[in-house]
Amino acid sequence: MSIHLVIIDALNLIRRVHSVQPDANDIQRTIETTSRTLNKIINEAKPTHIVAVFDHHLQERGWRAEILPEYKQNRKPMPEPLLNGLESIQDAWWELGIDSLLSEGDEADDLVATLAVKVAQHQEKVTIISTDKGYCQLLSPTLQIRDYFQHRWLDEPFIEKEFGVKPDQLADYWGLTGVSSSQVPGVPGIGPKAAKEILTQFKDIESAFVSQDLAEKYRKKLDEHIESARVCKRVSALKTDIELGFNLQDLRFGN
Repeated sequence: MSIHLVIIDALNLIRRVHSVQPDANDIQRTIETTSRTLNKIINEAKPTHIVAVFDHHLQERGWRAEILPEYKQNRKPMPEPLLNGLESIQDAWWELGIDSLLSEGDEADDLVATLAVKVAQHQEKVTIISTDKGYCQLLSPTLQIRDYFQHRWLDEPFIEKEFGVKPDQLADYWGLTGVSSSQVPGVPGIGPKAAKEILTQFKDIESAFVSQDLAEKYRKKLDEHIESARVCKRVSALKTDIELGFNLQDLRFGN
């Protein structure tokens, strides 16, 4: 039997639903709206397996902040009513047949990435439901990303149009340009246009750095900031080797 695993980036979905509600304290409405959304996703995707992955709200900023202290330093805390309602949301999703995974020590992104890649490597279909373009570095013939709210696929043509690079170059792209929303600095003086030009000529940062063919206007910038570029690339890349501690059968929809 063919497998279709749907992975819900839980807080990505919940925060977006909650942010447009007229009453931020009305957790019951958040529960009802997210449940309706998930039912629509299930009807469209027809998963054989499904799971919602949550960040652990008590954990620090994880291993990325250890190597880049400013990483997500200014992120806003979760609104208290929403924080207090997370368990009720998980219970409601459980009633729909959707189990929840809670990340510990790593960000939910890394847990999603590990699970998605492990299943896709067996040539089984995986759909990640998220608006987070960071997942696009994982794209493969059997792994896709769905932006439910914009009703679009974050696929290879989307990446080409949005960034001008290949999916497997995205970590290098962000290593050069940085990610302002997460306080990832990148290389000063290298923006999207320059990063696209560099990664069109070279496959990654290291190839550009060691090449005699790198344009002089970029040589000085990379020479001075190569370590920052390496750290920012590492922070932007998703881990795919986390120990999961469960098997796919545990996520079968309808169990």
